[in-house]
Amino acid sequence: MMESWVRFSAQSQAKERVFRAAQYACTLLGYTLQKGGARAELLNTIKQLEAHMSLTRKLMRLGNSAEALEAAKRTVHLSDCVLRLCITVAHLNRAMYFACDNVLWAGKTGLLPELDQNKWSQRSFRYYLFALILNLTRDAYEIRLLMERESRSSSSKSFNSSPSPLTPTPENGGEFPLTPSPSSVLPPLPPLPMLSARLNKQFHLLITVLRNNPPLLLDLLKNTCDIFIPLDRLGMYPTGSGFVGACGLTSSILSILTIVYPWLKLKP
Repeated sequence: MMESWVRFSAQSQAKERVFRAAQYACTLLGYTLQKGGARAELLNTIKQLEAHMSLTRKLMRLGNSAEALEAAKRTVHLSDCVLRLCITVAHLNRAMYFACDNVLWAGKTGLLPELDQNKWSQRSFRYYLFALILNLTRDAYEIRLLMERESRSSSSKSFNSSPSPLTPTPENGGEFPLTPSPSSVLPPLPPLPMLSARLNKQFHLLITVLRNNPPLLLDLLKNTCDIFIPLDRLGMYPTGSGFVGACGLTSSILSILTIVYPWLKLKP
């Protein structure tokens, strides 16, 4: 019974992601046609198709609020307090986002004709935005942990604990010079080159960590693309329908990849 429910849920998520990709593809296509001077009838057809895709997605997500609450119950027992806080609160915000989305679906279908759809839409996007901020915080935290681990690993490999037999030390009968010769004293680096070298090292560490962790890279890209959608809808950072459509389409394709290849999904 449980396996059947998991399979059904995965299939439902895959279909919802396909419809999401189609919806944002319509958004991007409508923007491109409008810039190209297409006829008003064609633009209206594209907008109607986009609206139908959005309504279908809302229908598919009627049970997602309960699933998000169950996911929050599972992550509340994580040992890492930062991951526990970010992931659990993100799931709770997703649950509220889906609940608002269900109310919007009822309003659009006529079940709640007196519903203030603009008010509920704004409320829904606020929960969505906060969930994405927490997801990006979780990504940044995991990246920092992996960069520190990679840095320690690189340092341990390059560190030579035993001195060379040819190097004069008190143990092998040599003596340290009391005053270093002028040629042996290196001039201190100016602050700007030191900062540049440090930033370059951190950048290479970041690239290494992301290259070695495809699930983390995909989750970071997906959340980065998604966050522009509520920012635009809430008026905090307007980017236009074309950019929103491109971001939504990209994040939808990345989500489909994590469904087709489950090992690409970031855990927990």
